[in-house]
Amino acid sequence: MKIFLTGATGYIGKRLLIQLLEEGHHVVCSVRDRKRLSLKLYQNHLEKIQIIENDFLDENSLQNIPQDIDFAYYLVHSMSSGSGNFSEKERISAENFRKALEKTSVKQVVFLTGIINEEKLSEHLQSRKNVEQALKSEKYALTCLRAGIIVGSGSASFEIIRDLVEKLPIMVAPKWLKTKCQPIAIRNVIQFLTKVIGVEKTYNQNYDIASQDVLTYKEMLLQYAEVRGLKRWIFTVPVMTPKLSSYWLYFITSTTYSLAVNLVDSMKIDVIARQNSLASDLGIHLFSYKEAINMAFDKIKQNDVLSSWYDSFTNQFHKRNVWQYLEVPEKGCFTDFRIMKVDNEELALERVFSIGGKTGWYYANFLWKIRGFLDKLIGGVGLRRGRRNQNELEAGDSVDFWRVLYANKEEKRLLLFAEMKVPGEAWLEFYIKNGELYQEATFRPLGLSGRLYWYSVLPFHGLIFNGMLRKLAGK
Repeated sequence: MKIFLTGATGYIGKRLLIQLLEEGHHVVCSVRDRKRLSLKLYQNHLEKIQIIENDFLDENSLQNIPQDIDFAYYLVHSMSSGSGNFSEKERISAENFRKALEKTSVKQVVFLTGIINEEKLSEHLQSRKNVEQALKSEKYALTCLRAGIIVGSGSASFEIIRDLVEKLPIMVAPKWLKTKCQPIAIRNVIQFLTKVIGVEKTYNQNYDIASQDVLTYKEMLLQYAEVRGLKRWIFTVPVMTPKLSSYWLYFITSTTYSLAVNLVDSMKIDVIARQNSLASDLGIHLFSYKEAINMAFDKIKQNDVLSSWYDSFTNQFHKRNVWQYLEVPEKGCFTDFRIMKVDNEELALERVFSIGGKTGWYYANFLWKIRGFLDKLIGGVGLRRGRRNQNELEAGDSVDFWRVLYANKEEKRLLLFAEMKVPGEAWLEFYIKNGELYQEATFRPLGLSGRLYWYSVLPFHGLIFNGMLRKLAGK
């Protein structure tokens, strides 16, 4: 079957793509920028992948969608967008998708959305409901799978829970921790998504998908602590406003502020699934919340996290067209360029490609942490994002407050672009050539503030960059 997959670079999309390919389907991957879709995971299935570039906010970009599609997935989502009009953008995207797909031979569209059973919904969940309505068509069947909190390695919910429990022995938390929800394992989500394809009974139907566990957010935190063998105390207080709650999540966890705002808004409402027989009809065994946590940590221990929400680009980042920065500029820039001989190129290369995350930055990590904290204070991403895989990097991956623009072990080159808040643009590049490790930091300042920033951090460069280079070179 020929399947049209949107959101192929996202947390769900990456995992769904590998499953569809392994089942033998031909998959047309719709992405905003093909450079974001690394094919490393799919080397055994390249003949079954077609990549096209689309922006569903722009109807003119949708003319290249193949006409002979059998089935399609709509996984476009704007929750992490910092834009205040994300609801309108989601509606327009859905309508443009529907109009484009109505011109094809598609039989069924599968939409993964949120559980929307309460009368009063958050802005985020109301937007999801509106998208569901916008996708309905007389030309194809629509199947809506409504999920609550998705638990898996690299998921936003799991990583936030992980941050809170691992870092805070005692929590004074907002009252919404008493809100009830019904989580679901990411493995179950992928099973539902793949198994409903072509099942006519599911056409023009919607289903809530969830585990059997109905838990408060407080119970989820405590059960996570139990699985991890940690003792935690949680006290809820009624005095935290939504804004204070958002800041609480933002500073303690690795989430962005815009995502924290949307999460807090949604967490005030119970997210309980309606009972249905879809799991048994499709032969799906539903995992418990604790089982989902254990499976997530199995993947983390094996260093086998396929996708992470950290790696998703915000709309602002897409608008910025970050790939234009693949060519590091020379004019109008400040540079810090260093070279050092290496005794073993392969070991040095492994160190370079393991930089950041749990490994750290090899020298003066406390200064990097201070810089990350300062970045958080002014609304940046900080250092807490870490990285998806501790040994492998692909274009588009996040590494703390950097974004990978280019990563090629055969060429022995790694290029990072700064996502921290700076008055300008910054690159950090490593490459090995003829037994020497090259390290170059480039900064293109924005006005006087950019120049003052460069000179203010310059005294630290000699210490940090020289120390880092020595460690990377194995000295």
